[in-house]
Amino acid sequence: MKKSLIALAFGAFALGAAEFVMMGILSQAAHDMGVTIPQAGHYISAYAIGVCVGTLILVFGRRVPPKNLIILFMVLVVVGNSMSAFSVNSAMLILARFISGLPHGAFFGTATLIAKIVADKGKEAQAVSAMVTGQTVANMLGVPAGTMLGEFLSWRLAFGVLAAWAAVTIVLTLAWIPRIPAVPDKGLAGQFEFLKKRGPWLILAAVFLGNSGVFCWWSYVSPWLTTVGGYQSGMVPVLMMLAGFGMVVGGLIGGKICDAWRYAGTAALGQMISMIGLVIIFFIPGGHIGTAIMTFVVAFGLFFVSSPQQLLMANAGKGGGELIGGATVQVAFNFGNAVGSMIGGAALTMTNMDYHYPSLAGAPLALLAVICLAVYSMRHETNTGAYERMREVHV
Repeated sequence: MKKSLIALAFGAFALGAAEFVMMGILSQAAHDMGVTIPQAGHYISAYAIGVCVGTLILVFGRRVPPKNLIILFMVLVVVGNSMSAFSVNSAMLILARFISGLPHGAFFGTATLIAKIVADKGKEAQAVSAMVTGQTVANMLGVPAGTMLGEFLSWRLAFGVLAAWAAVTIVLTLAWIPRIPAVPDKGLAGQFEFLKKRGPWLILAAVFLGNSGVFCWWSYVSPWLTTVGGYQSGMVPVLMMLAGFGMVVGGLIGGKICDAWRYAGTAALGQMISMIGLVIIFFIPGGHIGTAIMTFVVAFGLFFVSSPQQLLMANAGKGGGELIGGATVQVAFNFGNAVGSMIGGAALTMTNMDYHYPSLAGAPLALLAVICLAVYSMRHETNTGAYERMREVHV
């Protein structure tokens, strides 16, 4: 892998772990802050809201070279996670999570552009998936490690380690990422010109709906594994590692298929896998094997869609809106996380904390995401490029 992609993957690791580690330490953080599990869901929502607001960094930093933007984002990661580690009450932790989320969408929008530029021709999706692999490895290794720290030492240590990791990423960025010119400056409004078309909105709707559906269940995966799966709390980090492995495999396979096929078609396939998984989760009565398998399956589908969706929006924003286009995916992703967490929490409250129902609440949303992507693919991906690939052969 090119060194520039490694540096970007390090940054994606820091952000991926910061986003998802809260799911594994939710119970410990809730106890320490003196709040209930549904109330602790606000720590997840605060990060997601920070992602949405943080896109403004790109709006006003459009003239800044991508390398400098990556450094700025990592500085915010250091600040936000350091505050999380030293939070003295729930309000401070919510604020810290908000700050931690600010660079998330902007980072992935910028990193997608850099990955596309440094990629070999025809392997753009695989380059993006390599960058996103940092986020999936964070879920395979970083989140379980953070969960273990929360289980056996202190959940605060997880955020302290992430702050240090982001500091290392700054050094790697300075050393390995090339200096790339800023995107064409089309003015403040020009960056959003691509959103006047209908296609990008279908993609963003699919990202939002798909992640809302999955996060109805995923936000509460830790207590789901202990109550429905019957696992001891000490086994949750191992199962988070299994989920992270599913994300890594899903992301890499999704990128491979994406380079060889339709972007939106690939994303629709991934959303379908997640939707079917959510339905099956509702009907699983319990047990170790079934819950472990479905944890892997839904995690696989969740990141199978990552590189195709990033590229769809980055391509939609060509001509000055590339950074915003890539960032809007993460905005929709995390806005979906926030809404999904709330819907899942409401489902738990309404059913007297029955952990089967969050997945049922999320399944229809995931199905709508599949429909959006299928419609986009049929309307906008009809050109297969077969004519351009034809070559004259002399016999």
